[in-house]
Amino acid sequence: MAGPAGSAASHYLSDLAAVVRYSALRLLAPPSAPRHAEALRTLKRQSLLMLVIAAAAIIALMFEVDLVEIQLMPPRGTPGLWPVRMLTDFGKDGYVLGALAALLVVVVLLAPWWRDRSRLCVRDLAMRLQFMLLSVLLPLLAGEVVKWIAGRGRPFVGGEANVFNFVPFAGTEAHAAFPSAHAITAFALAFAVGALWPRAKPAMIAYVIVIAASRLVLLAHHPSDVVAGALIGVIGAMLVRYWFAARGLLFTIGDHGKILPPAAPR
Repeated sequence: MAGPAGSAASHYLSDLAAVVRYSALRLLAPPSAPRHAEALRTLKRQSLLMLVIAAAAIIALMFEVDLVEIQLMPPRGTPGLWPVRMLTDFGKDGYVLGALAALLVVVVLLAPWWRDRSRLCVRDLAMRLQFMLLSVLLPLLAGEVVKWIAGRGRPFVGGEANVFNFVPFAGTEAHAAFPSAHAITAFALAFAVGALWPRAKPAMIAYVIVIAASRLVLLAHHPSDVVAGALIGVIGAMLVRYWFAARGLLFTIGDHGKILPPAAPR
């Protein structure tokens, strides 16, 4: 016969399983929100417009700016750049994903201990963390595929300033410049945070500027790599936002398919 401790542990595990199951079922449910089809059409139009503008910008940067920019940067490994190397780590994909995943695990593990209104707040926080985690993870996975296909060399790889140093399917770190994973991470995270907390947008704009600039100063990427990363990060996060909104999670869909920020839990 189970003692009080065993009974409490069993009750906790069943509650924990219920929390996880509840979240998974809602996230994988078919679209049910009103106007979700209109929101999808709006997403497609916005994504296509962004893709066209960014593609034109990337081509222009490759031919007119990339070579000039990398020649103006200090040599790679310059000792005085250590503050920049510290700042750039705030956009490192492993660190950002690890932090979000750790926070999500902690919140989920604590969820069964809360009751009534407090549990609703915890569930809301867990859903927001899931949204941020998926908003960064999805575009990063897409970016890795593009990196592998493009195989663009990082600045000065091969000993010369050749911005058209492409070795498709190389799969090496030296030829993983396009797109910038730091830019994908930073822009996707900034979009996700801004979508959840609109008042945080100015801070997140400053964040992406710092991360993008750090990748250029450190000669890790060309300007066109950063723009490509920004494009993938934002479109990927927009897709995740639509996925949540279409299922009535966090976001609501307003007139003309506009996705509105979540309200505070009650």
